[in-house]
Amino acid sequence: MSGMEPEAQDFLKRIVQTVSMGILFLLLHMTFGLYLNWGFFEGAPGMGNIIYYIVFLASFAGLIYFYYKLWKGKL
Repeated sequence: MSGMEPEAQDFLKRIVQTVSMGILFLLLHMTFGLYLNWGFFEGAPGMGNIIYYIVFLASFAGLIYFYYKLWKGKL
């Protein structure tokens, strides 16, 4: 990528970071929420469910904040 303009490199880097963080977020929550059944209630919510959803909401807020900071600057 040495022949590319710096603006194009910065734009592509932002796209790669956006997609990578989104995939990481989805894979982590798919693993813990679906495969380990922490996202499903069996009768009443258990402690694992509550902790999972708190972590989910906090990490989702962090992901949105990361996206905001990443795309806030001038292209």
